Amino acid sequence: MPLPAPDVPASPRLALDCRTLLDHRIGTGVCGCCGALRPRYKRLVDNIFPEDPEDGLVKANMEKLTFYALSAPEKLDRIGAYLSERLSRDVARHRYGYVCIAMEALDQLLMACHCQSINLFVESFLKMVRKLLESDKPSLQILGTNSFVKFANIEEDTPSYHRSYDFFVSRFSEMCHSSFEDPDIRTKIRMAGIKGLQGVVRKTVNDELQANIWDPQHMDKIVPSLLFNLQSGERTESRSPSPLQASEKEKESPVELTERCFRELLGRAAYGNIKNAVTPVLMHLDNHSLWEGKTFAVRCFKIIMYSIQSQHSHLVIQQLLGHLDANSKNSATVRAGIVEVLLEAAAIAASGSVGPTVLEVFNTLLRQLRLSADYELTGSCEGSTNIGTKIIKAHEERQLQEAVIRTIGSFANTLPTYQRSEVMLFIMGKIPVPGMHPALVSSGSGSEGTRMIQVMLLKSLVQVTAGFQTTNMLTALPTSFLEPLLSFFLTEDPEIRLLVLQILLSLIDRHDNTAKFRNVSIISDISVLKLKVDKCSRQDNLFMKKHGQQLYRHIYLGCKEQSSGKQHYESLFALLGILSVELANEEVVVDLIRLALALQDLALSTDEVLPVFNRCAVHALAAAYLNLICQLTTVPAFCQHIQEVIEVRQKNSPHLLPEDVFIDDPKLLSSLEKVGGDVLFLQSKITEVLGGSGYNTDRLATPYVPQYTDEDRLSKRKSIGETISLQVEMESRNSPEKEERTPAEEITFETLKNAIVDSVGMEEQERERRRQVVEKFQKAPFEEIAAHCGARATLLQSKLNQIFDITIRPPPSPSGTISSGYGQSQSRSIPIYEMKFPDLCVY
Repeated sequence: MPLPAPDVPASPRLALDCRTLLDHRIGTGVCGCCGALRPRYKRLVDNIFPEDPEDGLVKANMEKLTFYALSAPEKLDRIGAYLSERLSRDVARHRYGYVCIAMEALDQLLMACHCQSINLFVESFLKMVRKLLESDKPSLQILGTNSFVKFANIEEDTPSYHRSYDFFVSRFSEMCHSSFEDPDIRTKIRMAGIKGLQGVVRKTVNDELQANIWDPQHMDKIVPSLLFNLQSGERTESRSPSPLQASEKEKESPVELTERCFRELLGRAAYGNIKNAVTPVLMHLDNHSLWEGKTFAVRCFKIIMYSIQSQHSHLVIQQLLGHLDANSKNSATVRAGIVEVLLEAAAIAASGSVGPTVLEVFNTLLRQLRLSADYELTGSCEGSTNIGTKIIKAHEERQLQEAVIRTIGSFANTLPTYQRSEVMLFIMGKIPVPGMHPALVSSGSGSEGTRMIQVMLLKSLVQVTAGFQTTNMLTALPTSFLEPLLSFFLTEDPEIRLLVLQILLSLIDRHDNTAKFRNVSIISDISVLKLKVDKCSRQDNLFMKKHGQQLYRHIYLGCKEQSSGKQHYESLFALLGILSVELANEEVVVDLIRLALALQDLALSTDEVLPVFNRCAVHALAAAYLNLICQLTTVPAFCQHIQEVIEVRQKNSPHLLPEDVFIDDPKLLSSLEKVGGDVLFLQSKITEVLGGSGYNTDRLATPYVPQYTDEDRLSKRKSIGETISLQVEMESRNSPEKEERTPAEEITFETLKNAIVDSVGMEEQERERRRQVVEKFQKAPFEEIAAHCGARATLLQSKLNQIFDITIRPPPSPSGTISSGYGQSQSRSIPIYEMKFPDLCVY
């Protein structure tokens, strides 16, 4: 008789074996009847699992399951649900071997089946992937990510209306920020997160029925995650591993994967999505203070500019400009970092990619210059006067100003010629011009602030005009630009005058000859300079007729400035040389020779209070230029006279030649009292030799005398306040109380010549104005013409009203004089109806 079984609990191992037998094998005997009653898809799914998970997927049974799924696609959703159920149970029981087998089976079914019922199967698949990603085991997270990436590469035949990827975006972004202790596992988790985000983008970006991945709620997670890994990779790469380690880890480094994913994301961005993609980048750089380092920020925007479509580049630049405005009160280092990024972005952008708001771009940059000048003077954004912070801030603000000026030049280089001309006029309109724009000066900055703004904006013009090429000088240097520019040439500030010379050289030089005139010297044969000379065009002749005398006068007055140094005279010589090879016809050559001889007379004049260096420099400048122009004219007798004088100077007066003057330690005399004889160039001799070659002797024999204007006296003032006071003084002098008799103007041949030249230019202007008026009345709409005529009528009426107010108010009559209480007489106006007019005045 068998003994009863002891009533003891079964061991955990026995219970586990029983559960395994029931889950993974079709039992015989007692369990056989239960197994036979199970649905076929469940039996096929059970058969793919081996007894030992280490044996892996049963391939023969997997082929049967795949064939069944393809033959009966309506069962696919049930197969997916059952696999999902088994996988959830295996995850809960920590049977990770069977989890891997289940995911492998799911992947194979997903790759094989593309029927209309795939959507329901995908739901089960995504549910299992989500289960794996929620696990705290890194291996399961990586397994789930790899399966999702395979799924993302499948192009589905049927759309899905209800699928959501919000969880996957959040989870993959979290994995990108993994802080696992083991660095190798941490790298694998982060790479899995990057691959997962790449899969989400690929799955959703081209499917209009899916959730919009470009929404800010998604971009605010995806982009910072990618930038975090890109930044982390820079820190790890800076440790410079050994070559062997580098070659092995290059494939595993998340940096290249991150950059590839970031480029792919930006490359898929359409016009309306650029802002949502770039805004998180700006926020990330703000939150982590990455603008100050500049390197990472520049790298990020290089990736952006090279990845997006070229026609969208201006959108990125506009966002950067808006971000710069938003950080106007931030530290100078942050603003300088944004400006440096703008500089790099403008260099990458294609020509004309600044967009339709070209002037707005430059307006923003010029506004930043003005703010920086105010901050440097006040010491802080709020206007506090903390001396300790002012020194640091002034240094940082100067770096910012240099960066903004470079950025302005970089933007200008991407523009076509006509737009660059508009930018030049726009910047010139922003510069406080003495006597013209006193309202531009801020009340707190004063004359020093005005000078800072003038210098910075002129430096900006230097950048804009660098490399400027034009065929028509009248359009390159219009009157509205040239006159205010030359007005700065008469200021006492030597830095401003030097900047004006640089701008003029950039605009007039069209064949890159400026560098060949940088060193002032006596060259025996100018062919070594290899000058590029073209025939003067008709437009160039018109330009010199219109503005030539103005240029000569400013060159002459520039040589008179006591504060002029070596660089000023070198630039003046370069300007004379450029005028000779670019814009010189026979008449211009005569005028330039007269100007050089006038400079010699200036250095000899005792009326001018010039230091010894300036007098020697003017002598040397005139000698160097006459040596140049005589070889350009190729008149032998002219060249012989110039060479004779130079040889005499080399023997007796080397201090009058550029080789002894324009050096670091010039060899000068204590005074220049006796300069004459053979060391001077003779106007009579030059007139004689050039007259024999067909040049205008009457004009050569007439000494050059510059015409002084009110502009000269106004521009000599150091500040705007002095300019305004001078204007008030001039008005008071012209008042009836202090009316002075003005001397009669001297009529000379030069005056008549200028009048003829001016009359020709005025006739052309009048003809052009008439043509524009006729064209306007022929083509303009009626409303515009009516508005124009109405405005003129309103202006005329206002002027008439002013005249009536002056004429109707009667002068005080003797009978209207009354005595005040202080012993002074006061005049009382009599109404017009009480006045008595003579009989001859009454009709």
